[in-house]
Amino acid sequence: QLQLVESGGGLVQPGGSLRLSCAASGSIIRTYAMRWYRQAPEKQRELVAHIDRGGDTNYADAAKGRFTISRDNAKNTVDLRMNNLKPEDTAVYYCNVELTTILRPTAFEIWGQGTQVTVSS
Repeated sequence: QLQLVESGGGLVQPGGSLRLSCAASGSIIRTYAMRWYRQAPEKQRELVAHIDRGGDTNYADAAKGRFTISRDNAKNTVDLRMNNLKPEDTAVYYCNVELTTILRPTAFEIWGQGTQVTVSS
């Protein structure tokens, strides 16, 4: 069964750090782009960071200099290290992975269930 499981969210004070992790499991042949999105209350979901299979990264302006995305192709995992967190980073964070599987050899995307990050004193 194909799954995308996120972990690492929680409550942190402004200026603090968190590390989000996302693991894909199932009959995976290959993972391609891996991304983190976030959605704050009453706002649209937005892309936070992107990493391709070769390790090239892109970040939203709000994340540049504070967040770092990384991946392990052998383990089908992607992490998001967030430093110097601000109250405006409060949101549900979602992992998104483009991949192929034994049953679906054409690349498609799957989403994680989301993990809450709250930045508050």
